[in-house]
Amino acid sequence: MEPTSTTTGHLIETSKRFARRLLTIGANRLELLMVEMQEERERLLLALLLTLGVAAFGLLAGIAFTGAIVILLWEVSRVAALLALTLLYGATAACLYRRLNLLLHNWQNFPSTLNQLRKDRVCLEDHLT
Repeated sequence: MEPTSTTTGHLIETSKRFARRLLTIGANRLELLMVEMQEERERLLLALLLTLGVAAFGLLAGIAFTGAIVILLWEVSRVAALLALTLLYGATAACLYRRLNLLLHNWQNFPSTLNQLRKDRVCLEDHLT
């Protein structure tokens, strides 16, 4: 009877250690996820504020530039000046739109957390097989 109780006790102790390690790993991954969420939130807020600043001051600069060009070319050709500025602004908007699409296409949420979870899964599979 002695070997059975020793084996059972060893199995229980091993199961407890495994459960503790699993909980520790889960807690670490949750902390990593929370840190990454905080970083993403701060990065998104900064990006939003910078975008608003660029848009506001870009609009002001565009208005001032448009006014200066139109006044400068008033006697030569008002329509040609406005069409040239329209093409310039349209090309700039198209370039910015393309960059925005590239940014959104390559955006990754929580890459470190997902990478760690993948590594944990591989490690767990190696230990269980």
